[in-house]
Amino acid sequence: MLNIQSLSKEYGKKQILNSVTLTAKSGEIIGLVGENGAGKSTMLQILATLSQPTSGSISLDDQSYKKSKKHIRKKVGFVGQDIALWEEFTVKENMVFFEKLSWIKKSEVELRQLCRDMKLEKWDETVKTLSGGMKRKLNLAISLIHEPMLLLLDEPTVGIDLKSRKEIGSYLHDLAKNHGKMIIYTSHDMDEINNLCERVYCIGNDPFYRKLLQEYGKEPIIL
Repeated sequence: MLNIQSLSKEYGKKQILNSVTLTAKSGEIIGLVGENGAGKSTMLQILATLSQPTSGSISLDDQSYKKSKKHIRKKVGFVGQDIALWEEFTVKENMVFFEKLSWIKKSEVELRQLCRDMKLEKWDETVKTLSGGMKRKLNLAISLIHEPMLLLLDEPTVGIDLKSRKEIGSYLHDLAKNHGKMIIYTSHDMDEINNLCERVYCIGNDPFYRKLLQEYGKEPIIL
């Protein structure tokens, strides 16, 4: 279980997150919505151990972020908004490169199957020749090499075609329901949020998002 208690983040005198409390369980996909600058990306960066909160506590699988950062990092996968790939490398070369950085080792066969599972069949093509959707899939595949229990996704389908979005959504649903992953997902696409997420948290108490979610039949939880 992920347990976040009274999490706050300030930059100077500017408060980005104010006493955020939420929990996530194995098999859940949780949505985060809110206007630009509300703190969605900041929250994911904190959960990915890339940024420190100003106050509050976080634990994952009963391990404290503050006391067990190295162990936490082994359990967390993070996909940011920017595509982070070696453009001159092939899909295979990217997967092999990042596997060497992983604490869990996988064979080339296992790496290729990970790509195939999300319908990324292009193995020997260079990344620079891939579509935006294929690059997003590869980014996601890399984040899963070390088999994280918590997957943090910051707008993972932005700017890609509908087919790729649906394939990624279907894959994420399978990861949660059949493999027990906890997934926290940010998106401005409310159809995606509605279709994928059991619970939706609205950062910043924006009335626009609150009303929109209610129109979808989801009651937003205000952070």
